[in-house]
Amino acid sequence: MQDTLTTEKRTVADTKATTMKAAVITAPKKIEVQEVAMPKPGKGQVRLRLEGCGLCASNIPVWEGREWFTYPMPAGNPGHEGWGVVDAVGEGVSNIQIGERVAALSYNSYAEYDIADADKIVKLPESLAGKPFPGEPLGCAMNIFKRSIISEGQTVAILGVGFLGALLVQLAKNAGASVIAVSQREFSLEVARECGADEVIKMDDHYKIIEKVKELTNGKFCERVIECTGKEWPLNLAGELTAERGRLIIAGFHQDGMRQVNVQLWNWRGLDVINAHERDPQEYIKGIKVAVKAVEQGIITPDKLYTHTFTLDNIAQAFENLTNRPDGFVKALITY
Repeated sequence: MQDTLTTEKRTVADTKATTMKAAVITAPKKIEVQEVAMPKPGKGQVRLRLEGCGLCASNIPVWEGREWFTYPMPAGNPGHEGWGVVDAVGEGVSNIQIGERVAALSYNSYAEYDIADADKIVKLPESLAGKPFPGEPLGCAMNIFKRSIISEGQTVAILGVGFLGALLVQLAKNAGASVIAVSQREFSLEVARECGADEVIKMDDHYKIIEKVKELTNGKFCERVIECTGKEWPLNLAGELTAERGRLIIAGFHQDGMRQVNVQLWNWRGLDVINAHERDPQEYIKGIKVAVKAVEQGIITPDKLYTHTFTLDNIAQAFENLTNRPDGFVKALITY
């Protein structure tokens, strides 16, 4: 029996496999690698043989457990930073070929294979062959930068230098801005320096930080402040560091309940407050496409930020590192 459905165009790669390995979070802080059925692409979909998937901080509540989650999670969930090679195409897909290397918006990518809609695929050029490309967070950084409207001569403060914050330091410097990086870990401050930050400040004392930024900016504070932590205290600190008529960009993922913020200050200074997360998948795709060009041109250099690599078999350790962030940790990848 042939592995192709037609003689004109292959729709399934030459593989006899019907099952795959996938990580399943069975309960809070418990994960198993299980043998599950290999997914099949439906109409307008493609299947990816994944090369890897990044770990996102938004996975931490799922890993730790919250009352609104139901376990076990679907196989491969919540992996959403996958890239790999198209392995099969569904009915009606004509613009994507088997064997093409792509980044995808898909949601079960802690597995050897995943399914994505054909319009949520970004083809990767030959210049990026062999390089990891977790498209979703790279696209997210580009979209946040776009909405920040950063230009030459501005002073930009970036609060929280993990993977996202480090990319934004690179982007702001490339735009000609002066960058002040504020972060908790000494290692993250070193990363900020390597990415081009002009000044680094340890995120430890609220009022000392305000006074230091005031001093560095001759009392004017920063035209742009990007909060990347997802925490309440740094969000309020971000407001204090934003200049009158400045732009406060909320890039952190605030996922654990309400926040109390100093709206009086925001109102008095006339701040533009931008929630820079996108929910339209096509906006993410636009960002990923821009990220491909930015990596090709050296505007961003994410490779040095991929500090830890794990296999599917030791994904539990990857989640522990994601949660505890040992010294030297910026971004972890699961590779297959």
